[in-house]
Amino acid sequence: MNVNVSVLGAQAKRNAIVARTLKWWDRNRRELAWRASPGETPDPYRVWLSEVLLQQTTARAATAYYQEFVEKWPTVEDLAAASHEAVISAFAGLGYYSRARNLHACAKEIARRGGRFPSEEAELRALPGVGAYTAAAIAAIAFGGHAAPVDGNVARILARLLALDEPIAQARSAIAAAARALAPRKRPGDFAQALMDIGATICRPRNPECSACPLSEDCAALRSGAPQAYPRRAAAKARPRRRGAVFLARRTDGAFLARRRPPRGLLASTVELPGTPWTSEGPGGAWLDAAPVAARWLRLPGVVEQVFTHFELTLTVYVALVEGGAPDGCFWVSPDGVGEAGFSNVMRKAVARALRAR
Repeated sequence: MNVNVSVLGAQAKRNAIVARTLKWWDRNRRELAWRASPGETPDPYRVWLSEVLLQQTTARAATAYYQEFVEKWPTVEDLAAASHEAVISAFAGLGYYSRARNLHACAKEIARRGGRFPSEEAELRALPGVGAYTAAAIAAIAFGGHAAPVDGNVARILARLLALDEPIAQARSAIAAAARALAPRKRPGDFAQALMDIGATICRPRNPECSACPLSEDCAALRSGAPQAYPRRAAAKARPRRRGAVFLARRTDGAFLARRRPPRGLLASTVELPGTPWTSEGPGGAWLDAAPVAARWLRLPGVVEQVFTHFELTLTVYVALVEGGAPDGCFWVSPDGVGEAGFSNVMRKAVARALRAR
């Protein structure tokens, strides 16, 4: 995309934008669990961990997970020594479970290197699960490197600053160029975090508070009179729908059968209720073939629904009282242990529905 970024002006103007942004940051920075205090040297482990947890997740939702991680595994070596199942369980409910697998693999690699993170973007990108944004964020925030991380908040700010006429997905090269043009050599981590905070609290997707924004006097979208019209929106694509069935087989003591999903693919390594494959056709008349044990299965009214990135899922829930041991591939879970077992969000919904029906 060939975009004129002259709105950023000469170096003196870019310096002024940076100066106003940093002045705003010094007065308004958010206090976040993983953020180093002013004058404190950031811990690369905690910067990396927070950036992984924040992918596709709000700061509010990520905070409790971050605190649990650093309490259980205060160093990267501690995390590397944890079992794969323990890391997946700590991630349960946060979604995008490939992050957990990559997080553990990266921790093992850093531990192999003596617990020291590389400081350069290129070396960081070579680590498992570390992409362009995460590498730039670690380099800038943890090491003070001259890097320009662009997350969703920063992309929205720059799309408005430039009044780009294409959706973000088609304007990434222009946004990256603008980020590089603005990134200062002094306090690059503070500048990056300032933009993240502005995007989260001021330059919001809806109802941006332009009067409070340190970038307002240079914002082309604001000058257009319709800042909320930027970034331009891509045409929404209809998500396909998949259907399936799950089974909660309960003993008289309340424990129920569960199993662990494969280590690769959607919701990898999370715990689930036994059930049918998820297909566009649904289980049809063959639903009973997927039941973990023979029993008098009762279909519960209603369904459990979950929206994934590429499809929408509808699950029918069946319950039954059973006796005997756990079949191959399954294990018993106590109702009191649901929160720590490692269920995904959709399976937590299914379990909750089934347990309410007892």
